[in-house]
Amino acid sequence: MTDLTKIFERIEVKDTYRMSFLVNTLVLPIYDAIKQEYGLNRGEYVLLMCLAHYDELTAQDVVNMSRRPRNSISRSVHRMLEEGYLSRSPHPEDRRQVWLRITDEGLALHQELMARFVEREREFLGILSEEEQESLDLILSKLADHAVKS
Repeated sequence: MTDLTKIFERIEVKDTYRMSFLVNTLVLPIYDAIKQEYGLNRGEYVLLMCLAHYDELTAQDVVNMSRRPRNSISRSVHRMLEEGYLSRSPHPEDRRQVWLRITDEGLALHQELMARFVEREREFLGILSEEEQESLDLILSKLADHAVKS
């Protein structure tokens, strides 16, 4: 353990800190590359990622699914609509809301970018055995389910 990683054992919230450290190590380089190569910020890509898996969502749905700030998602919606990656239609029950849908262009971009996340995850988790990966999946599912209820 290097001097810099001793914080993993010294900090009062070591599990929280380690999870944050690992997530940042895993995804921040990809988000930085996406920003540099495509001009998309994290909120914009998270919006595409969520909409790629549902027929339609509201911006509030994306906020709830991603835990991203509402203003970040709102700005992202406007930009992704302007770029042609999303379309919208009125929400039938709430005139303040709109249904968002990913366009074919948005889906193609999502698929191109998702390949980077898939490869990074494969590399990152490759040090774990199949059994360890299954255990990690169960633990993360349990934590995510708990977080949704919190």
